Amino acid sequence: MSESPEPIRGERKPEAPALNRPRRAFIKSYGCQMNVYDSERMGDILALEGYGVAKSAETADLVLLNTCHIRERASEKVFSELGRLRELKEQRRATSRDLLIAVAGCVAQAEGREIMRRQSAVDLVVGPQSYHRLPDLLRQARLNGRPIETEFPVADKFAELPYPSAQRIRERGVAAFVTVQEGCDKFCTFCVVPYTRGAEFSRPVTQVVADAERLARAGIREITLLGQNVNAYHGEDEHGRACSLGSLIRRLAEIQGIARLRYTTSHPADMDAELFAAHRDVPSLMPYLHLPVQSGSDRVLAAMNRKHDGAHYLDIVDKVRAARPNIALSSDFIVGFPGETDADFEATLALIRAVGYAGAFSFKYSRRPGTPGAERHDQVDEAVKEERLARLQALLEEQRQAFNAAAVGRVANVLIEKKGRHPGQIAGRTPYLQAIHLDGPEELIGEIVPVEIIAAGPNSLSGRRVDERYPAGECPT
Repeated sequence: MSESPEPIRGERKPEAPALNRPRRAFIKSYGCQMNVYDSERMGDILALEGYGVAKSAETADLVLLNTCHIRERASEKVFSELGRLRELKEQRRATSRDLLIAVAGCVAQAEGREIMRRQSAVDLVVGPQSYHRLPDLLRQARLNGRPIETEFPVADKFAELPYPSAQRIRERGVAAFVTVQEGCDKFCTFCVVPYTRGAEFSRPVTQVVADAERLARAGIREITLLGQNVNAYHGEDEHGRACSLGSLIRRLAEIQGIARLRYTTSHPADMDAELFAAHRDVPSLMPYLHLPVQSGSDRVLAAMNRKHDGAHYLDIVDKVRAARPNIALSSDFIVGFPGETDADFEATLALIRAVGYAGAFSFKYSRRPGTPGAERHDQVDEAVKEERLARLQALLEEQRQAFNAAAVGRVANVLIEKKGRHPGQIAGRTPYLQAIHLDGPEELIGEIVPVEIIAAGPNSLSGRRVDERYPAGECPT
């Protein structure tokens, strides 16, 4: 966040900072990539209000917790952090320097009034569909209004958001997120997203293209399209027609400067022919697909209301591999969903062996208040969940390490993203999102260079640059 943010659109003038000292904001994000993107956009709004960046809560005038409700004990983590911030706020009052505390995101959406009731130090609560209203909410909070904004407004928040300056975009690196879709209509029985993010909404094509073009002009080389159910994208084009994600990707691939495209997170039920064709035809669409399956058991998938079975999922894998033979997959898994038997769990392990994953996220099932799964009486014992998760993660890690080891000796096109940990070192990512470090000058940041992979460590690869005339290939799946 810039200390002296440049005006954007001329929409607002920053308020005069108290005591002639620049105000600073500290934003802490929990959870998914969507929250990271949301935090960046809230930072853009706060810059217009005169806030610089604080590197910690202790140096901030405003602390904003952007919360996630997906993971286990999400609410407890937020309340624990709020307890610490309450003590900091009390210390500040003794020095006549106030501290505003805001809670945003999905926990705010689901439990806003409970947050206000349990923690008097909180000054405002704002849900993920309303953060474009932050300036007004902050003004109310300064007047001791303690506002709660958790409605699902009719207005398109994206149309209301300020555009970040080119300088702010460049400060974030050479890769960026763009939200194209929000909400979910699937109602999986373990998930709170339909309740905290609302129904599926897709941004118009012209909005998304304009965002991508602005990022390209600022030097962004890679864009990841975000959505809770991104491949359900159906935004209107200039002619009022619904545009699929595959068609949107083709539009974005035409933008000069954007060398790489990705998308996440997908639902198997919404993988369609146009998206398979995009994987086949669009070189800038990276050969790495995150496709959550959650379980390999048809009985558990039906109980989860996933709207697909194991055979359907494997058919999708076959189709996307036929379209892009070098593609690699990652996925999400939940173990210990209510009623899961040993046989159900073994079916999940069998599916993992059948697919072969380059990476995955895996979790024990945890009850999310208000979801159908939480009301079931056949909850799996915690010790059983622990044992199953350990076995599942061991298999997934074995596959991940095998995938990385298979890359050694190959040449990959690497997007250089930043300086490395050591002097003279730079770091980037392969088409498969593998972190890689190598020796090279900082001037290569933002460039895509052929790199021979010479070693695979537990969490990253090592490489060396090769002559640009060397035929750059991609790592095997």
